[in-house]
Order: sequence, then structure tokens, then C-alpha cells
Amino acid sequence: MARVQRGTDFVDVRVEDVTEGEIVLVRPGDRVPVDGRVHTGRSAVNQAPITGESVPAEKDVGDEVFAGTINGEGALTVVTTRRAGDRTLDRVMKLVEEAQTAKAPTQLLTERFERVFVPVVLAADVLLMLVPTVLGIWEWSTSVYRGMALLVAASPCALALGTPATVLAGIAQAARRGVLVKGGVHLENLGTVRVLALDKTGTLTVGRPEVTDVVPIASATAHELLQIAAAVERQSQHPLAQAVVRKADAERVPVATAEAVESVTGRGIRARVAGQPVAIGSLRLFEEARVSIPPHVRDIADRLQEEGRSVVVVQRDDTWLGLLGIADQPRPNVQPILDDLRALGINPVVMLTGDNHSVGRAIGQQIGVDQVRAQLLQEDKVTAVKELQERHGAVAMVGDGVNDAPALAQASVGIAMGGAGTAAALETADVALMADDLGRLPFAIGLARQARAIIRQNLSVSLAVVATLIVATTTGVLGIGPAVFVHEGSTLIVVGNALRLLQYESSGRGSTPSRRRSPRQLA
Repeated sequence: MARVQRGTDFVDVRVEDVTEGEIVLVRPGDRVPVDGRVHTGRSAVNQAPITGESVPAEKDVGDEVFAGTINGEGALTVVTTRRAGDRTLDRVMKLVEEAQTAKAPTQLLTERFERVFVPVVLAADVLLMLVPTVLGIWEWSTSVYRGMALLVAASPCALALGTPATVLAGIAQAARRGVLVKGGVHLENLGTVRVLALDKTGTLTVGRPEVTDVVPIASATAHELLQIAAAVERQSQHPLAQAVVRKADAERVPVATAEAVESVTGRGIRARVAGQPVAIGSLRLFEEARVSIPPHVRDIADRLQEEGRSVVVVQRDDTWLGLLGIADQPRPNVQPILDDLRALGINPVVMLTGDNHSVGRAIGQQIGVDQVRAQLLQEDKVTAVKELQERHGAVAMVGDGVNDAPALAQASVGIAMGGAGTAAALETADVALMADDLGRLPFAIGLARQARAIIRQNLSVSLAVVATLIVATTTGVLGIGPAVFVHEGSTLIVVGNALRLLQYESSGRGSTPSRRRSPRQLA
């Protein structure tokens, strides 16, 4: 539903009935129901579901907003620019459908082989029974006996069981370690991957901003700067404010009391601490108040922004106390995990993000990815995956948000972060890391590679045994009894070989050790 202005009142209207040019009210904390531009108001909007940005985007009059994003503390009125069906969220769903239907269905080699092999064997068996007898080469009893022996020898039991047994064992072992694989085709495809594309926010990073830099100015100390900033920011629910509070609590900074708190939506906050006026926010908070900002303060802010930080400036009375740099942080052990992936032959590792270039570049350098592609919307991520496929072949895409769903569908294998991932990402993905543990990714790829190797081994053994038995039974070297023994023995061999996957363990440095569970827990 959307609250649409009709006459002088705002009334609830189904989103499908909202037309272009109508004015929609978006209250604080509401999800934006339409694509449009801000008509009145100012607020910070969480665009992570659509663009993947880790920090809410400040919206002012004339700025574009997207359906599916979440409004912050300020009320907005939005002029609709697209009807339902043409919204960004609708385009995401269309992209997912197109990418999924564009995928050619994968058929196992054994299925294609058996469709030809079985009719050929049956025809050859009839000929083996009839032709030698008609030509007088063998007696009728000999022809029938060898024909029956050929049916036993050529029966592709091991061939038929070798692949599904391997797939089932691989999927079971993956599930034991918190990796959900949605089918054998996806397990095989995962084993062919040579390039990995990863979303940034919530995948490579924690998805929650934290204070990374505390820069006091003049005679102020870091302790004093955090104490004043946290006293005021405790009154705000903004993600950046909560990051400041968490930093102060972690540093055990004593709590000061803030009074006369006044929120300046999309800019910052003003209050009084110990009777003195305090202003905390972005540089725009001070620029719009016509406060002269010293050059050294601007220089520090520019440096922090170039490093991918969101900047919070703290001023008490007329004194500049300092600046705080805030950024989303990489997941623990992400660098060893990427090293494990490279050891498996994954190259390049590419980060795809909706954040700006400076943020993307800073995180990319910190964690050591090979390429960074920033400021990408859903269509751009799909294009990036297509380009990687054309250049390198099979590509796996890892993501967690609605904005990642089209790229997950386009990739050779889509991998979703299961715990924190959105329903759209989980539904679209072929593989899910159920504990949000990126360290399971090298395990999953290594397991898939091992499964492909075992499938090849089983196919080779099966075909070799069938070919040997066909020759041996048609020439009379082996009778039905020995043929049955060798034939069933080969079936047990390939199944036993497949079950080796149940013992597969990753030895990667970035992997989280798995805890052994009892059969009852596994059930």
C-alpha cells in the first residue's frame, strides 16, 4: 500500500493503482513503495536492499528514491516517476526470470550415453542370437547363452549408479558442513568455476558500519571526542550514530548527559552537553548553518572520504574537537579465505558493489580482491557477470540482497549467504551458505572439484568393465556366472568410491572448523 495525496488528504492506495506524477507520503521507518523523486522533506534512506550501499543515503528535494528501500527518521513526500511494473524492484524480478530461463538445462553425460547405448545393445543382442545360428556358426543354445551373457555384461548398472551416488554423497557432506546445494547439476557446475564475483555489503563485509578513525583536533583528546560524540549520538537511531555509541562502549568511555537534543534530518544532530552547545554531523550541517570550516578540518575530512569513510565532525561551542571516520568492516578471516580460493585455482576474484568508487576501492585494497567494480545497480551486476563469463568461462556469484538476485541467476552458479540473505537471493541461488560463513566457500568448491573427479573415475571404471565384459562374453571367454560377479563387483566399487566424499574435509586456513555431530543431530 502507498499513502497517496488525493485532494487535501492522504489516503491508502494499492501500489498497483498509483500513477506517475502522484505524490506519496513516506513516514519515518516506512518502506518506500514507489520509484520517484523527493518532493518535500529530508531524510537518510537505507538503500541496501536495492543498491547494496552499506551506509544510508542522504535524500533531499529532487533526489531519486527507489521502491523497496527503507526511510530513516525524516518524513518525505515523493513524486512518483514510474508505475508498478516499471519500478526498480519490478525490473529486478524481470532480470531474475530472464537469467533463469536463459540457462540451458544441464544433462549428465551418462543420460545421453544411455539413450543411445541401451537400444544399440538390445539390437546387437538380437543379432547375436540369430545371425550365428542362421549362418551355422554356433548352435542355437550357444547363441542364446551368449546373448544372455551379453545382456548381463552390457547392463549399465555401474554407469547409472556411479554419478547419482557421487552427487548424493557430495550433497550430503555439503549439508553436514552448512552448505545447501540445490541439486546435482549445481554441484557439478560449482566444480567447473574458475572466476568468483562477490557482493561487498553483507558478503565480504559485516554489513554494519563501525568507527574506524578517531581524529582529535588541537587540545582535544580521543577520549574527550568520543565522550562528547557518544553523549549526543545516544539520542539518535541513525546507523552512524549507533556506530559511535558502540565505539564509546567498547572503549569504556564514561557516559555524559546530552540535553535539548535537536535532530537535523539528513545532516546531523545538535544538543547541549554540560551546558555547552554541541553540533555533530556531516560538513553540510555546518555549511548550511554558515559556519566557517577551517582548512585543516576539510583536509582531514577529504582524506577520510578518499579512504572510503563516512565522516562525522564534532564541534563544541566554537571549538572543533575532531572527526570520526565510519565504515563497514570486512568479515573476519576474509583474506585467508580468498587465499584458499586462489589455491583452488579461482582467479580473478572480483568485488561487485553499489557503493561509490572510493568505498569500493578502500575495501578492495583492504581485503585483497583482484578487481573492484563499484556504483553498480542490478542491471550493471548482471552485465559484469556476463562479461566475466565471456572472458573466463564458468563464474560463481556470491551475494545476499535483493539487488544481487539477477546476478545470482545469471551466474553459472549462484551462491547466497543463507542466514542473513534475503528471500529473493535464497530463492534464486543454486547454493546457500547457511551459517553466513564465507569460510565454507573453499570447502564447497573443493568438494565439488572432488565430486567431479570421482564422477570421471566412476565413468572410466564403468565403461572399461562394460567394454571388457562385452568382448569376454561374446567370445565365450566368460560365462554368465563370472560376468555377474565382475559386473556387480564394479557396481560396488563405484558406489564405494562415491561414498569417499562423505569423508571430505577442507584444509583451508580461512575455514571454520566443523564440529562433529551425532547421527541423531544430523537426522
